[in-house]
This record gives sequence, structure tokens and C-alpha cells, in this order.
Amino acid sequence: MTDIAQVSLENAEVALSQAPLFLPHRFVRSGHIQTLLSRRRPPGAIHQLTNEQPILLDAGPSVTSLDAGEHVRMLAYYTPCWPTVERRGLVLMLHGWEGCSHSPYDIMMTNTLMAAGFDVVRLNFRDHGPGYHVNPYTLNRGLFLGTLLDEAVHVTHAIAALASGLPFYIVGVSMGGNFALRLACHHRQQPFANLARVIAINPAANPARATDLIDRQPIYRRYFRKRWLASLLAKQRFFPELYDFTGVAQLPTIRGMTDWLVQRYGHFYGDFRTATEYFAQYAVPAAELAQLTVPVTLIAAMDDPVIDAADLMAFAPHPLLDRQLHPTGGHVGFVSIFPFQHHLPTMVLQALLR
Repeated sequence: MTDIAQVSLENAEVALSQAPLFLPHRFVRSGHIQTLLSRRRPPGAIHQLTNEQPILLDAGPSVTSLDAGEHVRMLAYYTPCWPTVERRGLVLMLHGWEGCSHSPYDIMMTNTLMAAGFDVVRLNFRDHGPGYHVNPYTLNRGLFLGTLLDEAVHVTHAIAALASGLPFYIVGVSMGGNFALRLACHHRQQPFANLARVIAINPAANPARATDLIDRQPIYRRYFRKRWLASLLAKQRFFPELYDFTGVAQLPTIRGMTDWLVQRYGHFYGDFRTATEYFAQYAVPAAELAQLTVPVTLIAAMDDPVIDAADLMAFAPHPLLDRQLHPTGGHVGFVSIFPFQHHLPTMVLQALLR
């Protein structure tokens, strides 16, 4: 690893963090290999979470008429830090699209943070979750959409209160990174108690471009399409009077599926009629990010196959914005071999301890 102050992308110089660069063995430097390796969980990692406690959270009144004025419910898992270490604060973790509180990256980061003195709450968005204690699709009648920031804001205020006066942190991955950045922007208007730092890992800052990149690569398109279609059909089984996704099952692309979905159900959620309009409504607002009032760390890779690093480089420099853009790492990878090791948990911990 070497130190870096500046990197170049298409001849544009952007000041970056002084954090050491991630540079693994040449055998695993491909962004695709890094992305595939991210799925490999170290043996025994899940069994370390012996003290996790499921909690059902009130995320406030629903903004969609599909929920008939009901409050949104979200499932989360709370894990206290190890009793042998001093308690440093509480970290809220936000998973990626079609991931959940028990995705490999969430589990590995939680284990590292617990050992360092952090309590962790791993939140599941609507229609996401491991299904250990409750079926996530039954919690709310309305579908998950990336535009549902209000309920994320409401539940984040509730989780921040659990820190009991200690520092509070938000860590989001991919789609969760998108939410984390928008929560950092919202903090200027309605501060979260004791929020000390926000960390966004491979954030989908530009959902439209991320979707198109997924669609251009068959391996990723098949993966996300299969998982999303299974999620939609599960929702339909519980609420057949509300949903019929027969038509979407025939569509080959994520953008096409999104366009079909918002044309039929988008009017329940807001003023958008196409996928393009929908994506624009939950893109990270660059103008608001330029007015940060809380430190934000971006951790991403230049070779991420589904997130264009140019979108992250395009954000205006800000004294509270720390960009760690590594030459490799893929999508939520940062894995080395000889020995096999996930470096992302250590990167996150170092950012929290700054």
C-alpha cells in the first residue's frame, strides 16, 4: 500500500484522502474478481453474533397510500459491543439493494466494530431482511422504493437515541450508501443526535447510471434481476389484492422492470411516471452535499463494475468530505489473498476512529 494525495480520472484532478491505497496481489486486482470475492464470508463469522437482538422499529407514518395511513415497520438487529472493551458509540448500518442485515459485509463489519467498542444496529429496509424472526414482506403493504427517505429519517432519529449520548455513526453500503449520503444532507435541516460521521461505501450516488451498468453486464444483470423478481413475487403472494407482477417477469433488464413498476405503482409514491424520473428523485443531490455539516467519508473503487467512480469524483471538494477512491476493490470487495482477508472492516474502523 502507498499513500496518495491526488488521483486522476479522465484528466480531471480531484483532491482525495491521505488514506493508504488498497492494492492486493495482482491475481485478484480485477474489479470483477474483487466483487465475486466479496461474497465469501470468513468461516465462523456469523456465529460470533451470539448477542444480536431483533428489534421492530416504528419508521413513522407511511407516505404511500398503499399502506393506508399506517406506520411503517422496519426490522433491525442490535448487537452490543464486547463487554471487555470500553463503549465508544453506536453505529447504524444500512445494507445494499436486495441485501439485508445479515449480508456478508454487514456481518464482517459488525464483528470488527464490536471488538473495537461499538454497539451496532443493522437495519433492514422495507421488503429486505433475513426472515429469521418475521417475514419482511408482511411488515408493510407498500413496496420498497429508493425514494422513501422520510421513513429512513424517522427510524434513524429513533436509533440515534439508543446511543444514549455517545457518538452516533451511519455506515451505508451501495444503495445503503446512497441513503447514508442523503441522511448526511438531511442532517443539516434536522440534525440527528450526536451524529459524528457518515461513511458511504461504494454508494449508488447516481441510480440511473448504476442500473444501466448492471444491465450491460449479464452476470450482474442476472444476479440482481433474479433476486428482485423473487422479492416482488414474494410481496405479491402476501398481497394479491394489491399486486400483479406477471408482466414484469417477462422483462430482461433492470431498467425495463423499473419502468414497468413505476408506471403501474409509482403514482402511489410520488410524482414520477418513468424509471428516469424515479431514479432522478433519489440520486444524491450534489448541491446539498456541498453544504455538509457532518464529516462524510466515501470509500470506493475506481474499478467498481456497477458504480461509476466519475459520479463520486464529480462531487465538489468540501472540508468535511473525505474521498478514499482506491484503484481496485470492485463492488464492496477490498479482499486480499495469501492470506485471504477482507480489508473493508478495517477501513471502516479507521474512518470511525479519526
